[in-house]
Amino acid sequence: MAKLTATTSPGLLIFGTLTILGTAIFFVLIPVLLGTAIDTAFELSRATDPDSGAARSALLDAAYVIILVSVLRGAFAYGQMYAGEVLGQTLATTLRNQYYEKLQRLSFSFHDNAHTGNLMSRGITDIDGVRMFAHTGMLRVLYLVLLIAGSAYLMLSLDWMIGLLTLAFVPLVAFRGTIMRLRSRAVWIRIQEEMGMVNTALQENLGGVRVVRSFSGQDHEERKFANSSERVKGLMDRAAEIRASEGSLMTFSLLVAYAVLIWFGGTKVIDGDMTIGELTQFLTFLGMLQMPIRMLPMLINSWARASSAGSRLFEILDLELPIQNSPNARPLKITEGVLRYEDVSFSYGDVPVIKNISFEARPGHTIGIVGPPGSGKTTIAQLAPRHYNVDSGRITIDGQDIREVTLESLRQRVRLVQQDTFLFRDTVSDNIAYGEPDADEGRIIDSAEDARLHQHITGMPQGYDSMVGERGVSLSGGQRQRMAIARAIVLQPKIFIFDDSTSAIDAATERLIRHQIAKRAADATTIIIAHRLSTLLSADEILVIDEGRIIERGSHKELLKLNGRYREMHDLQVRPSDDLSGAWLGFGGTPEPAGGDD
Repeated sequence: MAKLTATTSPGLLIFGTLTILGTAIFFVLIPVLLGTAIDTAFELSRATDPDSGAARSALLDAAYVIILVSVLRGAFAYGQMYAGEVLGQTLATTLRNQYYEKLQRLSFSFHDNAHTGNLMSRGITDIDGVRMFAHTGMLRVLYLVLLIAGSAYLMLSLDWMIGLLTLAFVPLVAFRGTIMRLRSRAVWIRIQEEMGMVNTALQENLGGVRVVRSFSGQDHEERKFANSSERVKGLMDRAAEIRASEGSLMTFSLLVAYAVLIWFGGTKVIDGDMTIGELTQFLTFLGMLQMPIRMLPMLINSWARASSAGSRLFEILDLELPIQNSPNARPLKITEGVLRYEDVSFSYGDVPVIKNISFEARPGHTIGIVGPPGSGKTTIAQLAPRHYNVDSGRITIDGQDIREVTLESLRQRVRLVQQDTFLFRDTVSDNIAYGEPDADEGRIIDSAEDARLHQHITGMPQGYDSMVGERGVSLSGGQRQRMAIARAIVLQPKIFIFDDSTSAIDAATERLIRHQIAKRAADATTIIIAHRLSTLLSADEILVIDEGRIIERGSHKELLKLNGRYREMHDLQVRPSDDLSGAWLGFGGTPEPAGGDD
């Protein structure tokens, strides 16, 4: 199980334990003081002149003492509540940070299959369930145990037979509480799973709100969300039913204990075997036990919720990191910047995607990669910064196997610019400098100029300090791609990989960007993945990929002379046929326009 580090300080735990002990001690003192005061006053009233006021004075003194004890109990209870809240918040913060850190380090293969809404539910709802238990449950359970144990000891010391009769309901309550916890835990696991589905539906709807509106899908989305919410409500009702039924049983058991105590205790008082003060102590102790008995269903429910929430959290925290530094990993050292794929194969689960790929990319020698959707182009790009590990073969940079270098140094020097660009809700400047927050303003502006974005930025209301809308919705597709390119340029990497990252940029602007990057990164290795063949015309070598294999390779002119797949793709893009039913000749889809949508 994952280790929770720096959960809380020992001093806080010691403080919390002492306040619990103090609260319990002063609480159980009250019945003793009350019973003793009644017996003392009764004896004084019988032994002295009633007009002397001795009995009343004794009662008044006892009242002062009880008030003082109550004040001290209140002070300790305040400390107990404070310690519980701080403990809960500290534990939640630690869990939240470790959970977030784990999500940052889990491989792309994990995120490929995980639902964002479910992960958010674990990081918010489940962590809050653990916090609630740490706050109201963990310390409170210790308090209730001490309170019941102390009360039981004093009652048994006073009269063991009446004490046993009074406490006879406690084992029943404990047994039923255990059964309730098991039933509640099963329900809470289902509740948290359904809450994950609700969060997923909400997250997908908000992320695709424009698609929903465009296709008038509001009614369908509302029904889908309502169905998920109804399932959660049904499970919540079931949890409430379990809690209510157990609470009623516990209250009934307590009232039966009162009846037994009144009968047997009253009989002993009549027979002279027990004083009125001692019976008062028993009645007060039993009254005090109402609070822990009534709280028990809530605590068990909190325990069940925290148990199920914790198991869901540790499903993530205990996951092995498939992509991590090897024990002897060293920083990547770039001498020339030669990236080499040596007989590389890779599969997503049982589905082979890359099969025996070999090629070399070096500075001054641009590699272009083209192929149909699903042929493995993007996977080739993702393997270089080690977002996935190869199944066989190896990838080297200047002879260093990328599995033997640190991930940080590798990803600093290998910059992947993807087609699907994500921008943060932050300023333009911070989005460009995301990979290097300390980059000076000059570098940021130079990068934006190279990406042909500077003129547009200066036309925005606050220039580089303008806020980018969530996911970059305030920018066009081409502008978002150019910002991603600027983000890569500012890092000055040694290896550039463009994964169809100019698909939304018009051809003229794309050529200017390529020219600027070539000038700035003359000593950098460049790989360009594209569907649009005009993007690859300047590549020194073009690899044609189909079904995870390289089926053709060569320059643009050499590939045209082969009259193979590349020639077919070229003819379809340059001279589209009238009949597009067989477009791409097995590559699927339709020919892409020569321009972009920017």
